[in-house]
Amino acid sequence: MSTTESEVLIETELGRVVGWRKRELQRAGYDEGAALRIAERLDVDLHRAIDLLKTGCPAETAVRILL
Repeated sequence: MSTTESEVLIETELGRVVGWRKRELQRAGYDEGAALRIAERLDVDLHRAIDLLKTGCPAETAVRILL
């Protein structure tokens, strides 16, 4: 596999992960824009982001905490 093929594979897999994270965040209650911003930040714990909303934290406040 060439470097280019490896890079495409990694980018494709990363895209799948970000897409999955975004869908999970939207399901939890984040709007599309906030969900994408959080999903792209792989250093942000997905479970923490979801738990913030489950415990009653407004989404706007949760985004400020997480990012």
